[in-house]
Amino acid sequence: MGDTQLDNLWDDTGGESFSSDALHEHVDADLVIIGGGYTGLSTALSAAERGAGVVVLEAHEIGFGGSGRNVGLVNAGLWLPPEKIDTLLGSTIGQRLTSILGNAPELVFGWIDKYGIECDPVRNGTLHCAHSKFGFEDIQERFRQMDAIGAPVRVLDAEETAARTGAKRLHGALLDPRAGTIQPKAYARGLARAATERGAQIFENSPALSVGWSDNLWEVATPSGFVRAKSLLIATNAYPFRMSWVHPLKSVPVSYFQAATVPLPQDLRERIMPGGEGCWDTAKVMSSWRVDADGRLVIGGMGQLDHLGGNLHRKWLRRKLGHVFPELKGIDLTHFWQGRIAMTKEKLPKIWRHGPNAYACFGYSGRGIGPGSAFGQRLAPCLLDGDEEVLPVVPVNANPTSVTRLKGAFYEAGATMAHLVKDRF
Repeated sequence: MGDTQLDNLWDDTGGESFSSDALHEHVDADLVIIGGGYTGLSTALSAAERGAGVVVLEAHEIGFGGSGRNVGLVNAGLWLPPEKIDTLLGSTIGQRLTSILGNAPELVFGWIDKYGIECDPVRNGTLHCAHSKFGFEDIQERFRQMDAIGAPVRVLDAEETAARTGAKRLHGALLDPRAGTIQPKAYARGLARAATERGAQIFENSPALSVGWSDNLWEVATPSGFVRAKSLLIATNAYPFRMSWVHPLKSVPVSYFQAATVPLPQDLRERIMPGGEGCWDTAKVMSSWRVDADGRLVIGGMGQLDHLGGNLHRKWLRRKLGHVFPELKGIDLTHFWQGRIAMTKEKLPKIWRHGPNAYACFGYSGRGIGPGSAFGQRLAPCLLDGDEEVLPVVPVNANPTSVTRLKGAFYEAGATMAHLVKDRF
């Protein structure tokens, strides 16, 4: 059993492609966006639809960061249950955020249809799977809270969960039919294509080297170009850049890695995830699994591969695969990749004011597709019209999260220790 390829599956699949030149000129715009992921591209698309002049600066390629390393689950809502969100934000803002993100899959799949984005969309729901009896109690409590606000969720017992997933040792699951799966990098490329077709200018390999405010305009310099714009959005999330005037976007970096099997034989494909739902479990050090359009099982967990504990994560993942899907024990894994999640202290996304008509948006805590799209759609009118009332959360003027790297190291140590001992029997 060998690792025949060590790269990102999403680079090699999906029907969308996108490429653009670096910025080599002076450009004037209504809005300049730093970062070519879901938030930046959704904002660019929404602003371009309004006829605004939009420039997107991406330091690498579209979808280089978390948007291209994502699991591909288009979830409704956040990790936090509704009552916790209300406690942290107050009922008015909390209910507003929950409602907007509950409808986020409708937005994502609607855009996929509207703009013809080829990203292997499957809207058969997601399953939050109980890894233990205590996890099943958590599932039941989440159901109570979500049912109370009218979410169309349903609790599955162990037998139905096994039938839907082909997985063993699960105690039940929470089915959310609003959700689904996509090829995540193809979705980002499709958003970029759609935005450029509507007039946005996107420049890859164009990192922002400096940002300034002069004569009521934002000025952003790249290695070979320059943009002046009325409004500014920083949308780099877990892949922040550092400049003299900009404080780093303070969130805890949490690593998440994935691997993909070879395409499953048809007989296994009929038994393992036959409906194509996306799954994640209730374990504190969580894991996820899904199938892609070619029938590969994609499985992942918290942890970082490129450090001393990386080999422990790989060994655990193989044990986990055989533990949950005994029929796949020993199957070849052809792709390994990893990305970073931006986790805020409250596990809530934040919008941070940087100055006049300037914001940063970050901290999706592992749920980038739906929230990134929904936040981007609403950031566009805010940035163009100055109306903060359309935003999902109230912007803040300070970013108090501290010792983020230390906290990130703590999460990594916890994941490494868990993967050292878990799923051995």
